[in-house]
Amino acid sequence: MFGSSSVGFGQAAKQNYNPNNDVEVQTPPDLDGISSLTFSPVANHIIATSWNNFAYCWDISPQGQAVPKAQLKDHQHPLLCSSWNQDGTQVFTGGCDKTVRLWNLATNQSQQVAQHDAPIRHCFYAAPMNMLLTGGWDKTLRFWDCRSPTAANTQQLPERVYAMDVNYPLAVVATADRNIHIYNLQQPQAPFKTIASPLKWQTRCVTCFPDKTGFLISSIEGRVGVQQVADDEASKAKNFTFKCHRGDSSANDIFGVNAMNFHPVFGTFSTAGSDGTYNFWDKDSKQRLKQMAKATYGANPAPIPCSAFNRDGTIFAYAVSYDWSRGYSEYNPQNMKSAILLHPVKEEEVKPKPKAQTTGRK
Repeated sequence: MFGSSSVGFGQAAKQNYNPNNDVEVQTPPDLDGISSLTFSPVANHIIATSWNNFAYCWDISPQGQAVPKAQLKDHQHPLLCSSWNQDGTQVFTGGCDKTVRLWNLATNQSQQVAQHDAPIRHCFYAAPMNMLLTGGWDKTLRFWDCRSPTAANTQQLPERVYAMDVNYPLAVVATADRNIHIYNLQQPQAPFKTIASPLKWQTRCVTCFPDKTGFLISSIEGRVGVQQVADDEASKAKNFTFKCHRGDSSANDIFGVNAMNFHPVFGTFSTAGSDGTYNFWDKDSKQRLKQMAKATYGANPAPIPCSAFNRDGTIFAYAVSYDWSRGYSEYNPQNMKSAILLHPVKEEEVKPKPKAQTTGRK
């Protein structure tokens, strides 16, 4: 359906974009930078959105192979985000054409269901509310009943939405001024509270805890913050930050943390970065569980811009493509391949380990 898989461009023979020998997804030859990956909540179907204006869906077989299922061609500009409805029959896709479209996978038809005044960075469907939440670069958070052409609720934010996650009733919206707006969606008229990021550099990603008591936040400076929502002393004691996705050769060898995902069974989490690596972590014991080999474009890292676990945590999907962290001048499609890879997750990679014991000095 997508045509023959692209082996690579230009210097592909020198590339090592799959050093962990993960399963490569057959992708269309004109696939550009990959902006989001999302798994269905009910099946092993995965959506990818791309800078080539298209969205793609694959069905992952029991043997671990990704079979092309459908593709959406109705957007006019690059796509940045996607979200599934609750029964896995429809997908919301949004991006630089300032719209979100609702894509029916059975008919391969779509219709516009949301509109912003600038590109839409994130979209999330909150099934308990029967609402679509969208955050855009027009400095607004909007709530949509998809049966209406106008937003049910529009909230002005102080800056552009750079990162966002929803795990009902918790929603976390990070804006370009490094503020974090925390919502209780049972009372969505205004933020529950707004706090400054615990990280000193620009926010890259936020991810809600599975138990909805807090969230992870990452930055362009190779650092992750673990943040509780509650303000009591016991909760504050659980807040901390840690360094990751940094090189060994130089203090300036620092990379952005582009994606974070919680494992749906064990509650541990992944990070993926511009250094071409992905890691698995346990926040409760403050340990790294597994570090994977680095993907490269020749001598340079092959960034991982997005990732996702499937619904039972047996598959970790991630994309390798240029992430624009070095701007347009560094973009060289002849030497850069875009690929989607599937990692079969081993329990020992993601299962929590006993907390490390420390012995104090006398």
